[in-house]
Amino acid sequence: MVAAEAREFEGILKRVGEVRPLKWPGAAFSREAEWKNSRWFLIANGPGPRLVERALGRRPDVDRILSVGFCGALDPALRIGDIVVSGEVPKGLGASFVRGDVVSVDRVAFTAREKRDLRAATGAAVVEMESAAVAQKAQEWALPFGCVRVVSDAAREDLPLDFNRYRDADGRFERTRIALAALGRPFTVLPRLMRLDRDCRRAAERLGEFLANCEN
Repeated sequence: MVAAEAREFEGILKRVGEVRPLKWPGAAFSREAEWKNSRWFLIANGPGPRLVERALGRRPDVDRILSVGFCGALDPALRIGDIVVSGEVPKGLGASFVRGDVVSVDRVAFTAREKRDLRAATGAAVVEMESAAVAQKAQEWALPFGCVRVVSDAAREDLPLDFNRYRDADGRFERTRIALAALGRPFTVLPRLMRLDRDCRRAAERLGEFLANCEN
């Protein structure tokens, strides 16, 4: 499983068996876990295709690749916590999900207008930043690929900040600068940022629940 941030694995890690540290060159976060009689590698290295390329610089000894994590809704019908699946659908689904296209862009779609424009241009259900790069790697290695994303912000909502302004040279989010920006506007930005954090925690839990209802 490949995600952008370690927190996107929180709901999954609560449900797996033994979790072990994993040495994975190029990854900021890496774990090996036993789950459903299978061995899983959980890899995260930050947002965007450049960091995917760095984390997947070598072919892993796996038989499939899943891109997982948060996404922004482009379809106005989607709500926080909704699951969107693209590519190979996991077997034994015991929970609801939406089958839809996922568009990857190397920036945060932070306004409702930008999401609306992306929806009109692509017809995609959701937007995120990594899955296209992960899919490209899977294709290069002739591995089955699937994308399982969970909505963390709705189509008609602006995010509390333009997070693109707080990415470093590699594309990672600079959390200290984000916190300072929020503290500078404690009555407007800070409450919305806290709500986004709650929505992300809810989304991570929902992702873990969903994957727990899949066979493998």
